[in-house]
Order: sequence, then C-alpha cells, then structure tokens
Amino acid sequence: MFNDTSSPLALLSTRRSGKPRDMIAPGPSPEQMETILTIAARTPDHGKLAPWRFVVVPDDKRDRLAEVITDAYRAERPQATRVEIDSLVQFAHQAPALVVVLSAPHPTSKIPTWEQELSAGAACMNLLVAAHASGFVGGWLTGWPAYSDAVRDAFGAAPERIAGFIFLGTPERMLDERPRPNLGEVVSTWQG
Repeated sequence: MFNDTSSPLALLSTRRSGKPRDMIAPGPSPEQMETILTIAARTPDHGKLAPWRFVVVPDDKRDRLAEVITDAYRAERPQATRVEIDSLVQFAHQAPALVVVLSAPHPTSKIPTWEQELSAGAACMNLLVAAHASGFVGGWLTGWPAYSDAVRDAFGAAPERIAGFIFLGTPERMLDERPRPNLGEVVSTWQG
C-alpha cells in the first residue's frame, strides 16, 4: 500500500489522480470493486434519486469498447488518422479497471437537473476517494468519447450523459504531486 491511512485527513491529503496510461495491475478485485462502488454511491443526493449509474467495463470487453469508440469517431470524422484511432484504442485499454459513470437525471423530478448533475460529479469523486482508500490510484477522464452520443448509447440513452471514465489500478511509480491552488486565490470571506 502506498497510502498513508493513519487518519482520514492524512488519507484525503494524499489523494491525487494518476494517469491511466501509467497504471499497472493489480486493479481492484471484484470484492474491492463492490466496496468502492458502495462507497461511491454514498454521495449527496437531494431527493434520493440516485441520478447516476456505474457501468463496470470488464477486461474482456475492452476490445469491444475500443470498437464502439473508434466506430463512433470514424462516423463523425471520416478523415480520422491512424494516430487518432490508435489513441482511442489505447484509451479503451488503459489501466486494469474501468468504471463508466453516467449522469442519469430524472427530468420529471422537482429536483433541478443541475443538482442531479452535481450529485453525479460527487459520485465520481467518492469513487476516486474510495479507490485511494483501498490502495489504488484512479484517473477521471472525459475527452471526446464522453461527449459522443454514439459512445453514450453503448451505455445508456439520453438524457443520460457520460460523467467520466474512471480508470483504476496501481501506480507504475510513486505519483508526483501537482501544483495546488493557493487558498488565498480560491477562498474569500463574504462581506455582505
């Protein structure tokens, strides 16, 4: 384990995203994945709507995912280059584990769609924190596949949207800390 889990705050202070292309095995076992997803589902959810879904993409379905993504890309961009296609194939195969998180709003609910979408984002973050607490690294990616209706349709249907592709695994090496915002730049006191 590479995490400092001596206290919850120490654990949270060490969470950072990893690059999915740099993740190696092992990824979460089925039991660990169930725990991670159970924790991810414990997210703020006004109205108890669960306006999000998790779709685990097993390793033996990664070739099919690559096919879905590249077919959709070629349909939208017939002049796609080999480099672009290879990059999308690599996207589908990186990291040992993949969870696609869908924002699944309930349009007829009195709860504003924006709040439901925020809940989906919180579910993604809980997933990353749970993975970190389990000794794994996670990376939350979007990119072109997240905004493709054809790719989304492989997992659900409108009004659902892909909130992110959450890749999980073991870091190939210790993660570098990235610059964090100075609190003085992002925190203020309301003066009324």
